[in-house]
Amino acid sequence: MKISSRSIAAGACIPPTYAMGVPGTDGPVPGPNKSPHLAWAEFPPETKSFAIVCHDPDVPSRGDDVNKAGRVVPYDLPRVDFYHWLLIDIAPSTTELAEGVDSDGIVPKGKRPGRTAIGVRGINDYTSWFGDDPDMGGDYGGYDGPWPPFNDERLHHYHFTVYALDVPSLGLPEKFRGPGAMAAMKGHVLDKAELIGTYALNPTAR
Repeated sequence: MKISSRSIAAGACIPPTYAMGVPGTDGPVPGPNKSPHLAWAEFPPETKSFAIVCHDPDVPSRGDDVNKAGRVVPYDLPRVDFYHWLLIDIAPSTTELAEGVDSDGIVPKGKRPGRTAIGVRGINDYTSWFGDDPDMGGDYGGYDGPWPPFNDERLHHYHFTVYALDVPSLGLPEKFRGPGAMAAMKGHVLDKAELIGTYALNPTAR
């Protein structure tokens, strides 16, 4: 199975167009936050649906130093997964998503999860990040792009993975999250393809 994108080059920095946070004069500011173009091919003929997952495995496991002036998030701090995009039950006839089809800007309190014209949106991890913030807290469905800590010493890697599945639907509840999607796919993956891009708001991240 193969994956390609006109938006993101494999192994290269993700353009700001697809980021939720971008560099500003006095620190990070909201970005265009468009979902990237993705296309896939050479999948098994018995494929009954596709799923798309984008996750960042480089997120700090503790928030003590995150985005705090005069401090850094150490490179060797243990890291955890952060899910940026969950889209399942994509029809087997769909082999491409246009730029901006699942996100075109930041929606305060999040885009609605659940059924869309292109598939079923899960809840990404900005839902937990914003928590009960009165202006931003809510259920963040679909794609929301990178916004790593501006003081993180580590370069973040964003894994865009398309899964070919042997079932037409994973049958997940409307507000499913990353771990639930990964568990539901277990035993149903016929093939997969992955594209990895990088992003950082710290110019010295490595």
